[in-house]
Amino acid sequence: MDQYRINHLKELEAESIYVIREVAAQFENPVMLFSGGKDSIVMFHLARKAFWPAKVPFPLMHIDTGHNFPEAIEYRDRVMEETGTKCIVAMVQDSIDQGRVVEEKGITASRNKLQTTTLLDAIEGNKFDAAMGGGRRDEEKARAKERFFSHRDEFGQWDPKNQRPELWNIFNGRKNMGEHFRVFPISNWTEMDVWQYIYMEQIELPSLYFTHKREVFNRDGVWMAKLPFMQLKENEKLETLDVRCRTIGDVTCTGLTLSKANTLEDIIHEVAATRTTERGGRADDKRSESAMEDRKREGYF
Repeated sequence: MDQYRINHLKELEAESIYVIREVAAQFENPVMLFSGGKDSIVMFHLARKAFWPAKVPFPLMHIDTGHNFPEAIEYRDRVMEETGTKCIVAMVQDSIDQGRVVEEKGITASRNKLQTTTLLDAIEGNKFDAAMGGGRRDEEKARAKERFFSHRDEFGQWDPKNQRPELWNIFNGRKNMGEHFRVFPISNWTEMDVWQYIYMEQIELPSLYFTHKREVFNRDGVWMAKLPFMQLKENEKLETLDVRCRTIGDVTCTGLTLSKANTLEDIIHEVAATRTTERGGRADDKRSESAMEDRKREGYF
């Protein structure tokens, strides 16, 4: 027999597919969170492989701040139509209109934190008992504490000290009424793993991830995109530069990278050489030393 070889990407793929299948087996009404970012795109790709040739047996859900990159929304809608997948869109604007949250004011205002309430309301309203997300442990120190199956209490809150052991990848999805789980199938992946897997599988991405010319301005050392809802300070000037996204989120807190990388190979080389973390340009992570953990405790992704 020829010797069978498997690379580390195939090992990660198999692990993630196992986790996704466990979610489908253990929970009655799961959902997969989808933003049009590379991590959620990879996660959806894995879900399609997990159940092929059948369709993915659960819906997707996007928490839409209303302040997204148009390219990400166009990509989301097109992929959902092409694959015949149901995508629930929960709008932060609806939470504002209903008085569930109060929108921040000022030049640096962001709707990013407001997503938590919209997410928890959508989970409760649709009676989802598990929500799969594309979080990875290498992204941020609070996410490094996550298990694959992350228990949330009846208020949707996360307690890092109250998580179940996962010895030998045996997952405990038991919960009480009103509780739910967040599940992170690609927890063990790194940013480089994600890019190499996208290259290996030739997964289509939004154009935002590749170098393009865009009107930008510099705020506190970070290049930000200019869109109609973005306000500039007096000392901030618009420039047209070659930029791309390393991570995609709410425009108001997503920094752009000066780059000439317009192919997957170029991006992989760029990521390998960089000394800045993937979320180094995310303004929402810089509001305090424990910004991510505080948001996660409240029910954030």
